[in-house]
Amino acid sequence: MGEVGCVVPLRKVSQNASVASIAMSSLFDSVSFMHGPAMPNRFMLSPLTNQQSNVDGTLSEEEFTWLTMRAQGGFGLTMTCASHVQRIGQGFPGQLGCFGEEHFAGLKRIADAIRATGNLSYVQLHHAGNRSPKELIGEAPVCPSEDSETGARELTHAEVEQLIADFVAAAVRCDKAGFDGVELHGAHGYIICQFLSSDINKRSDEFGGSLENRARLLMRIVDGVREQCRPDLQLAVRLSPERFGMLVDEIREVFAWLVASNKVDLIDMSLWDVFKEAHEPEHAGKQLLELFTSIPRGNVKLAVAGKIATPQDAQKVIDLGADIATLGRGAILHHDYPNKTKADPHFTPRTLPVAAEVLRSEGLSEPFVNYMKVWTGFVSE
Repeated sequence: MGEVGCVVPLRKVSQNASVASIAMSSLFDSVSFMHGPAMPNRFMLSPLTNQQSNVDGTLSEEEFTWLTMRAQGGFGLTMTCASHVQRIGQGFPGQLGCFGEEHFAGLKRIADAIRATGNLSYVQLHHAGNRSPKELIGEAPVCPSEDSETGARELTHAEVEQLIADFVAAAVRCDKAGFDGVELHGAHGYIICQFLSSDINKRSDEFGGSLENRARLLMRIVDGVREQCRPDLQLAVRLSPERFGMLVDEIREVFAWLVASNKVDLIDMSLWDVFKEAHEPEHAGKQLLELFTSIPRGNVKLAVAGKIATPQDAQKVIDLGADIATLGRGAILHHDYPNKTKADPHFTPRTLPVAAEVLRSEGLSEPFVNYMKVWTGFVSE
């Protein structure tokens, strides 16, 4: 199971020391990793659901436009939407696939175009598990354990091993396509997160029970990527500490295991709101951000996402100890958010709601615009 068993206990680090050490850091400093090239600034494009790839998961012109506009707009790291590693892992219509050789040409086209901008390119590797709609995948979804609420069936032991192999195979495919890195989507209640959750994962084999067992799938995938991909491929993991059965202390422990493995370059924390306080009573009065910036992380970089709206918000999370600010809404509203910020530190982003035509001008296709209309108050009528 990788090196989970070799982990030292979590230590509390002074938040003041963390802030003091990087308080002068700029959003336009480069960020170096243990593997591969440096990131030219601290802005990362969030892996956003957009529903604009082709039905078979191959790259569409609309998806290509969306991603390359952000890379050209100055995002130091441009990440694709969640890209499913198995056909039955599809989570939404129009999802970019990475599970077959039919996806390779499109993936290579994205990687080549982003590389030409001088910025980093990642694919987020994903499987929706029990969140795969039956009507979309044509069969019952799968889950670590049987789930009556979603109609998901339990994965057999052999299928768990195949799932690990397919995550790794997708990483190899993206590696060969020329991406600088891949991110394992372990957040938001998707399949890696489902394995981590004691609420969902009721398995009695080595993939269920203790936290170490529930994290085994993730750590095995990490090991496989490092063993089968080129040495300088960057590897990130996305985690979320609340909702979907996630407990802050368990996710902090997984965070520490990933650091101790010495195999992960970046941990991408989706915090829902980077300035919110933890809702668990034992962490009352503490910001979620502080609970993760205070974990010793050596050479592993920390990205944080969640309602970072203004350049001042982005700078604040860096001042509070994160290495990278991950933008979703800001990147939708301004394809060149980093470039605008660099040109004018007092740049004021658009506020919601915005007209559909504004979104089209920022490189969103009709399916993407229609998807954004689902979010209350985002698109004006």
